[in-house]
Amino acid sequence: MSSPDELQITPGMQAYIDKNNAYLAQRGNYIKNTVKKWKFDTIAVHGLYNVEDAIEDYQGAIIEPVFMSSSQAYRDSDEMECALAYQIPTWCYSRIANPSTYYLEWTLALLEGYGFDGQTSACSTSSGMAAIAAATQPFLVHTQEHVHEKRNFLATAQCYGGTFQLFSIRYMEERGIECRWIEDPSDPDEWASKIDKNTRFLYGELPSNPGQGFFDIKAVADVAHSHDLPLICDSTVATPALLRPICHGVDIVVQSATKSLTTSGFGVAGAIISRGDITTNIPNEAMKQDFCLYTKYLPNRDTGPNLHPMQAILTLNDMRTIRSKMDMLSRNTMTVAEWLQDQSMVESVEYLGLPNHPLHDLASKYMWLVDAEDDPLYRKPVNRYGHLMSFCVKGGRENTRVVFDALQRIWRATDLGRIKSVATIPAISTHQQQGEEGRKLAHIPPNLVRLCVGAEHPDDVIADLDQALNKITASSKVSMAGAKS
Repeated sequence: MSSPDELQITPGMQAYIDKNNAYLAQRGNYIKNTVKKWKFDTIAVHGLYNVEDAIEDYQGAIIEPVFMSSSQAYRDSDEMECALAYQIPTWCYSRIANPSTYYLEWTLALLEGYGFDGQTSACSTSSGMAAIAAATQPFLVHTQEHVHEKRNFLATAQCYGGTFQLFSIRYMEERGIECRWIEDPSDPDEWASKIDKNTRFLYGELPSNPGQGFFDIKAVADVAHSHDLPLICDSTVATPALLRPICHGVDIVVQSATKSLTTSGFGVAGAIISRGDITTNIPNEAMKQDFCLYTKYLPNRDTGPNLHPMQAILTLNDMRTIRSKMDMLSRNTMTVAEWLQDQSMVESVEYLGLPNHPLHDLASKYMWLVDAEDDPLYRKPVNRYGHLMSFCVKGGRENTRVVFDALQRIWRATDLGRIKSVATIPAISTHQQQGEEGRKLAHIPPNLVRLCVGAEHPDDVIADLDQALNKITASSKVSMAGAKS
């Protein structure tokens, strides 16, 4: 970014700078004195879009408009020069910024920062994987002091298959940047033992997809910060309605907004959300002060993982009821998980909400339905554990396929977070490419079914699972009859 000292500031340019500084100050006061005092649901519904914006700029539209324009026109050369030097807010080119993505980003920043005293910012991306790449690549640069250093980072082995591929193939095999996998993320000592002077960041997914991995966020954040390193967390499954990692010390949050945040399935989107003044050993003051703004204006400007404005508004509109949706989906999932663990053909059930889950107490420390104490339904704090769970079928991969193929109401797809219940077998889909050794590392056996429970009545989801599980017995009888004949 250019600084005013590097530009020849004309009187016309200074007028634009002064005007926009006044606007930024007004916006800051509005956030501090008004928006930050709202409840979570109000922020989700309104974000930063208000009546004044609508009347003055957008023909009074009560819903944020879709700006299907590739670029912005400028009043004169002074305004253009200020804008392209990032001295004033600008929609110079939609690869960098657009009013539609602006409103989405501010809503995400405020939701992830709900309950956090400091500042947060967000940068939208074209997908969750684009967000993960954008959140991690800025820390993997060579520094002048250590041009030939062997860079490394730490990451939980229990993670989404695409994340595993990015870290193990794109970073390790193709670039020689070592990923040090954390096999037991609930043990802070394992994290600490794998850090050295060339470590750049710590990365964790929680709850993990599909194995329900979890860790003590504050403890791991303390480990990271004691070594001057940032902690980056993928919180896609929980959403800020159930978990806001920044409040517990995390520097950067990654969201695949395609998933739980939107539920509808209308397209693909991602985002990174960061707190101000992140911890890092990279000597880059702009990146440290506002990671998301830096990423948007510089690295993402050059690599182009931008979000389409239409998708931004579709995502934003889906997020407005995120708290009530996550409450309902969590309750439905708990009902289904409790039923599954009592079935004779089910080997095990992985769901953090079950009291017998080994990580239940740890997850219960962090996963709470936001503002439940102010909800007339509860009037007290309430734990909620999300809509993603998994279960293992007895009899190995063949029985697992029998059950999976017999599903009638539950959709077979490599998707999650939908308003409709969706299931997949990770070993043959989302985690297929990481190989058998990689799946063992991530605790993903071939008989594991990932199930994301939707908004249907849980009795109907259970009925579908029941008839599918009963197909194992029917299939066995057919096999035995064939053998006898």
